[in-house]
Amino acid sequence: MLPLQSGGLSPTTALLALVVALLFAVALLLVRLWFSVRSLGSRDADVEVDSDVLTAAVSRTFTDLEFVEKVDRIEDHAGRMRELHSDIDGMLRDPRKRGAFGEEQLDVLLSDHLPPEMYGLRERVVDGKTPDAHIRTSSGLVCVDSKFPLDNYERAVGTDDEAEAARYRDAFAGDVESQLAKIADDYVRPAAGTTDFAFAFVPSESVYYHLVTEEYDMLREFTREGVQVVSPLTFGHKLELIKADVQARRLSEEAEAVADQLDSLREAFAAVEDEWGVLQTHVRNAANKAEDVDREYRRLRGEFDRIDEPTLAAGDGVATDGRGSTEGRDGTDGRGAADGEGT
Repeated sequence: MLPLQSGGLSPTTALLALVVALLFAVALLLVRLWFSVRSLGSRDADVEVDSDVLTAAVSRTFTDLEFVEKVDRIEDHAGRMRELHSDIDGMLRDPRKRGAFGEEQLDVLLSDHLPPEMYGLRERVVDGKTPDAHIRTSSGLVCVDSKFPLDNYERAVGTDDEAEAARYRDAFAGDVESQLAKIADDYVRPAAGTTDFAFAFVPSESVYYHLVTEEYDMLREFTREGVQVVSPLTFGHKLELIKADVQARRLSEEAEAVADQLDSLREAFAAVEDEWGVLQTHVRNAANKAEDVDREYRRLRGEFDRIDEPTLAAGDGVATDGRGSTEGRDGTDGRGAADGEGT
């Protein structure tokens, strides 16, 4: 038999069984209390127990403990769980509702595990094909399909005839094989921008468990072809791995960008260093030239100073009047002195 509904109690049945067991335990407790009181009364004639008083005491105890209200609430919750179970069961039997339920699960899982910019829902992204969801990765788009055929599976679970159940199980395996082949053909297309794998999302853990245990060889074969079957639980783990890979790739790209910037900065620094070397050479040459000019200037200035010194020395012994005649230091005319020397 298949694992879904084939063994164990449903949550609703288990809760009702718990309530019944609790009521039975309380009844046993009351019976034991009653017999204890009767036994006490038989041993002690002086002690008379009024059944009305005992009943009132038990009633007050139940009221103080709010036992009846709690039991009513448990029954109410059990009824709601039964209705919810019935609604979910009916929804999973209707293909359209089942598809909507699977898409809703996809949306919740994707939003829980990935940032909004990393995924999209029901968009035409692969050669006119529209997957139920797609995930943007550095290697391409990962498509997700949640349209899973469960009709024959439900028939297999719903029958008590083992031979009939086996036929339905075989039919279900054929349905799954056809669906996985379609996913491989539509969504594993690296030339169109996808990755080399896609996800087939099964909205039921019990169906996924049946496939893993009963159809493992088929799942392994389609995994080689790029189609991975996932359940809500395993899909969450896959999403975390994809997110970690994308983040690692982004960090690697950022590290490469930083390395490129450092290389550019290194090249710019080398260019500035070359320019600075040229400028230093020019400044050094200019300083050397300035020293040469300064030395030449000082040399010329010294020459001029030496030229001026004899002129000044001659001017100290001879004075001229305004008409060009000379006069000695003793006030005699220069010509007279010459004449006197001649006589």
